[in-house]
Amino acid sequence: MTKKSSKKSIEQYKKHQWKRKTFIAIIIFLIILTSFFALTVGASEVSFNDLTALIKNEAEDNVKNIIVDIRIPRILAALLGGMALAVAGAAMQSILRNPLGSPFTLGLSHAAAFGAAFAVIFLGAGSMHSDFSDAVLLNNANLVTLCAFLFSLISVSIILLISKYREATPETMVLAGIILGSLFTAGMNALQYIADDVELAAIVFWTFGDLGKATWNDLPILAIIIIPSVIYFIWRATSYNAMDAGDETAKSLGVSVNRLRIEGMLIASLASAVVVSFFGIIAFIGLVVPHIVRKIIGGEEFYLLITSAIFGAFFLLVADTLARTIIAPVVVPVGILTSFIGAPLFLYLLLHRSKRGYW
Repeated sequence: MTKKSSKKSIEQYKKHQWKRKTFIAIIIFLIILTSFFALTVGASEVSFNDLTALIKNEAEDNVKNIIVDIRIPRILAALLGGMALAVAGAAMQSILRNPLGSPFTLGLSHAAAFGAAFAVIFLGAGSMHSDFSDAVLLNNANLVTLCAFLFSLISVSIILLISKYREATPETMVLAGIILGSLFTAGMNALQYIADDVELAAIVFWTFGDLGKATWNDLPILAIIIIPSVIYFIWRATSYNAMDAGDETAKSLGVSVNRLRIEGMLIASLASAVVVSFFGIIAFIGLVVPHIVRKIIGGEEFYLLITSAIFGAFFLLVADTLARTIIAPVVVPVGILTSFIGAPLFLYLLLHRSKRGYW
């Protein structure tokens, strides 16, 4: 390499670094802007004067309840949930070297849905009521959340056991996830068939991903699991870069590939399972966001994981804000909006096959 070409490469690298940092800064700014906007829109309009009055502790009680008890927890849940699902998807795609890797496509969401249906039908969580905002709520939401989470972990455990028995290859994990997803979907359909009208309505209600379920009590649990998970993946970014070059190359660089793959799958599944168990199925965040980020800033794992976390938070916050306002005062479950992104994305992936080697 000549001195001139070396200088050009350095300049290109610096330009690419500047592009990455600029994109991250823009997304953080948009998150702040969208959060303030999300506080003011919805079935009940809140003005900026109301926000100012709240800061001064002079707001009316109904305004305070809307902002503090409903909208702020919902915004924080969107940020944490989007972060978890996006990072889990980015990590799974890197670990499995498969562009279709995500909590949804690997069957985790289907296992959680089965767990919720099990709680509704067999554990008495199927009766419903309406609160002051006329939102339909499960009578025992905590039990539904717990069962959804446990069945998600059962699904992950089975995938890891199968991969350990057949060695932790990407193909084994993907196929195991697809098979389990089909199995849990069949199980949920069977439970829906034997459910009565109220139980069936409760199951359908839960499967719609809805951040309106968020409360202040949920946020510490989400933060305790999600934030350390994101930090773990960023810490392991160098090893994931080595794995991108192939298992043999990674092993030659001292990376314990099988152990790293199993650890990553377990932590990614844990982070996404806690989101799904609290808020229902929010599809395609883990699939869409890493591809968008990779298209803009490239595939270097450190920046990919950090940017996926930030952009995932922004993506879900925007989707939820749209869901609350698109046909207000009716609130559309955010899972419906994110699902509409799925078909165009699969078509895009089909027409623009990756040259990275894992498609």
